Amino acid sequence: MALMETVKRRRSIRKYSPEEVPMEVVEELLEAARWAPSAGNRQPWHFYVVTEEPQRRALVEVAGGQGFIAEAPVVIIICADAERSAEKYGDRGRSLYCLQDTAAAVQNILLAAEARDLGTCWIGAFDEKACSSVLDLPANHRPVAMTPVGWKGMDPDPRARRDLEEIVTYL
Repeated sequence: MALMETVKRRRSIRKYSPEEVPMEVVEELLEAARWAPSAGNRQPWHFYVVTEEPQRRALVEVAGGQGFIAEAPVVIIICADAERSAEKYGDRGRSLYCLQDTAAAVQNILLAAEARDLGTCWIGAFDEKACSSVLDLPANHRPVAMTPVGWKGMDPDPRARRDLEEIVTYL
């Protein structure tokens, strides 16, 4: 699939087939994530791959009852290590760059999944502390996003996008 086609086809999927996703495919997504750009090449991310149903169900609870999370056979938790960025960039690395870098890694996961016809959904609406507790994450790994990964159980129509003229200013 060509890049722009992949970008335009990607949707937030909230219904999944129960079919397993091979671990080699999950590793392809993680490989795409690790090639995301990062400030100073600090790569301040860590990825947790959740496949066990009890943990996926617990993630539903920390994410305000978004039940589709547990439908997917895999959930990836994307964490930022703020101090890894701060070592080079101080407070700006700690408060901004680690989040930007982690967001770039998330986008790579979503696009790599779409290229394999897998569904994902970028989830940021969850209780970070509860997520850390449920998964027993180290204190330096801040959960920034999670995404279920699975075979699509739906194919939603694209949502409208604002025109370039409305969102771009050439200086």
